[in-house]
Amino acid sequence: MAYVATRGGERAIEQAERLFRDDLGVIDRARVDALRNGLPYLIDRVMGEASLYEPDLAALALAQAGGDLYEAVLLLRAYRTTQPRLAVAEPVTQPDLFTMRRISAAFKDIPGGQILGPTLDYSHRLLQVGVLSGRDYRPDAVEPAAVPAPATQPSLAAWQKAQALIPDHPVEAVAPDDIPDVTREPLLFPASRAHKLQSLARADTGGALALGYATMRGYGSVHPTVNELRLAEAPVRLRHPRGTIFSAGRVRVSQTEVISKATTGLELGFSATFGWNEVKVIAAATLDLASNQPNPHPASNEEFVLYHTEPVESSGFCIHFKLPHYVTFQSSLDALRRVKADRKATTTAPKMERQPKKEEAVL
Repeated sequence: MAYVATRGGERAIEQAERLFRDDLGVIDRARVDALRNGLPYLIDRVMGEASLYEPDLAALALAQAGGDLYEAVLLLRAYRTTQPRLAVAEPVTQPDLFTMRRISAAFKDIPGGQILGPTLDYSHRLLQVGVLSGRDYRPDAVEPAAVPAPATQPSLAAWQKAQALIPDHPVEAVAPDDIPDVTREPLLFPASRAHKLQSLARADTGGALALGYATMRGYGSVHPTVNELRLAEAPVRLRHPRGTIFSAGRVRVSQTEVISKATTGLELGFSATFGWNEVKVIAAATLDLASNQPNPHPASNEEFVLYHTEPVESSGFCIHFKLPHYVTFQSSLDALRRVKADRKATTTAPKMERQPKKEEAVL
């Protein structure tokens, strides 16, 4: 692949950027707040794919990018690289999560119970067109339950492990500084468990859905069932240099376990990410489970999945084709012209009359 440097046209380039920004108008705090408060699920998606939990910055990135998700993720990831790493949070397990929604498609009755939480899963999807005519849409108020659900819930997988339904893998103790970090280290294959889950956590939602959907439809060897899906807030606990553990707040997280029957029993696939994004974690957990199978289809092959669901690299490679490819394209044109010229020369050359061989002349 070869490029040529683009020279000149600085004024045109500057004006092109001004045209883009002129369409967006003035970006002020009110616009950022409106995006943050009005589009929380979009903010969650940007934070998850950017590996940075900061709703204000995610809203600002969306405002600057005019709603272009890939540009917003790129902006946020670029900002992230400028920030120092101050500390590593303490590990969080499922019983630590302040759970707002918890469902299971595998069992009706699960330890701790199911919590529907905020969802449109069982609702009609109707566009409120009256808003465009000036009639505000005001949703009905939520009626509090007589008995509120517990803030925390036990782990369903822990109960299944106690029932010997799924294998119980020992927990490995790893020092905080030794935890693999895919944001600072290259992704190598076979990928470590940490790198695999981190890559899926910040994968492109659309990419994970496309490959996960292909796996679910039969291009994989697993038939997933949602074992447990949670939308929750995870506590961020830090260790003070003197040893005291203190709370630094909470972050919205979503996590899913999918389960499937294997030859030796039941197997789990897992995924978690920043923000509330059910589609992504279900698809990613399915890909996690499918990629553990022997001879997986390319749609669930670990290397194929992790490389092609990376949003910044894939979008960057796609749009790089807008760059000048004059050298390579001219080379292709020259080759095409030579082939046409050679073919024309061959078809227009005078044909030589066939001379009989000596044996034919004697006969």
